[in-house]
Amino acid sequence: MEYFDLHCDTLTEAWKQNKSLYENDLHVSFKRGSGYQPWMQCFAVFIPDTVRGAAAMAYFDAARQKLQQELKTTPQAVLCRTSNDLHVCRQQMGAGALLTVEGGAVLGGKLESLDHLSSCGVRAMTLTWNGDCEIGGGVESGRGITPFGRETVRRMEELSIVVDVSHASERLFYDVAEQAQKPFIATHSNARALCGHPRNLTGEQFAVLRDRGGLVGLNLHPPFLEENGKADITSLLRHADYFLSRGGEQILCIGSDFDGADMPQGINGIQDMENVQEIFLKHYKESIVKAIFFENAYKFFTTL
Repeated sequence: MEYFDLHCDTLTEAWKQNKSLYENDLHVSFKRGSGYQPWMQCFAVFIPDTVRGAAAMAYFDAARQKLQQELKTTPQAVLCRTSNDLHVCRQQMGAGALLTVEGGAVLGGKLESLDHLSSCGVRAMTLTWNGDCEIGGGVESGRGITPFGRETVRRMEELSIVVDVSHASERLFYDVAEQAQKPFIATHSNARALCGHPRNLTGEQFAVLRDRGGLVGLNLHPPFLEENGKADITSLLRHADYFLSRGGEQILCIGSDFDGADMPQGINGIQDMENVQEIFLKHYKESIVKAIFFENAYKFFTTL
């Protein structure tokens, strides 16, 4: 099985808890993911809303150094900084780690900080978490983009760091849509029509992402799947149905939110995603399932 996951918080948790990325009791480990060939995992450094200024970049640096150290002792896994790295990883049926950031507060309001992220191999960044930062407003505030945020989007596109609007307020989302010249993505957000949580996408937002050639990653967090917070794999299928019925065949992906969220019944970690794919295969054509679980994200990140 080929597997590409747009978002997990495992790197941050492994760093905070001083646990190995190769073998651990978290949702994701290199050992348990080794059955997927190839497996490409976006590892996010999550910047909490309580961390700001220079401390935010120090937080990022400590976590990404953790990833670098772990990759040195995990020969089957490599850091994928470029499209060619992804191509080679697929050819060799290996594990590819893509470094991302969850929270534009990492920049500390300094545009030049993006150059540092780029030099570290960062492939995507959410502009906010739930609260405000120098870039704009998260889902808890409703604010739009700031002048610094507009410069940030422009510079991210120059550096080929993908703009991620998961956690963004609706106002910020549409400000980004107006500003961005390249496709942007929502790495871990579901359908608000099926579950009214503000972290989910409206039908109109999904249409913008679809028409702009972005990506949408299905999030496994039960409160984003069901209004009552009680979810299983059929809940995930409902959201997939919604997006696919609206032309999402080429942009729908998996954005698990492993180690950053609770899991629905039947999914305890990365080892269960093969079972999830088998259930999807009972409902959709094989080509659609392969697109959701791998091809859409792979094509996007190899054509930046």
